[in-house]
Amino acid sequence: MTVSDEARDGTDDGAVHVCQDGPRDAPALLLIHGSAASARTWDPLVPFLARAHHVVRLDLLGHGRSAKPDGPGYEIPDQARRAGAVLDRLGVRRALVVGHSTGGSVATSLAEQRPGLVTALALLNSGPRLDAFIRGDVVPLTPEQWPDLTDEQILGAMAAAFSRPGFRIPQGLVDDVRGMTYHSFVSTLRASSAYLERRPLPDRLAELGLPLLVLFGADDRRWSSASAEDYRAVPGARVELLPGLGHSPMMEDPARTAEPLLAFSARHAPRQERRED
Repeated sequence: MTVSDEARDGTDDGAVHVCQDGPRDAPALLLIHGSAASARTWDPLVPFLARAHHVVRLDLLGHGRSAKPDGPGYEIPDQARRAGAVLDRLGVRRALVVGHSTGGSVATSLAEQRPGLVTALALLNSGPRLDAFIRGDVVPLTPEQWPDLTDEQILGAMAAAFSRPGFRIPQGLVDDVRGMTYHSFVSTLRASSAYLERRPLPDRLAELGLPLLVLFGADDRRWSSASAEDYRAVPGARVELLPGLGHSPMMEDPARTAEPLLAFSARHAPRQERRED
């Protein structure tokens, strides 16, 4: 039976919104969303995963229903540290971690910090290096302009995140962007770029020695899908392109995205060992 609940978990720099689905004693999956998104980006995929997994999602600091402080704390290692703290407070000792887009950087950083916690990594459309980003027209934005963004402007900026013909962007995703502060939005983007500038993801992952699955929508309009080949430098990595899908395959076709994730999880998500309180 699938059980779902939501809570706000306090950290040293603000409350983090956490969602749990599925049986608590099942293999644990931690799902980490990308920039200017939230845990709800995983909503279409969760029913496929929660049948046999304890699925944990969180809104990263600055996103969704989590705190949005003005100040530091948006760096990728800081976001990863909070994700690890969430698992600790839930009593999850080991988890397979799935990251979408910038969430793949957070997942990688968590594995760097907590190798005993992360058993395997699955990255969805996570650009391996900064120069793989597809740069479109950038509209200058100031703090004064931020509160006056219209739905049409936000939808226009989000269009590149989806490529499946006929896909309609949910209003909830527009609300997620509108709910961010200018500071949290800009700080998150800068932090994402800085993490990749310091070192590409394949270089980091090659040293971790963890099982790795890379899924990439072949029609991604934000990150070059050809760059997915970079991950083959990671020993044993499985890299799969998903034809006809773009930057957000878990929303564009959750059933097709779930299939390789479930096969990967069957091999690498451990039975849960919970802490005794």
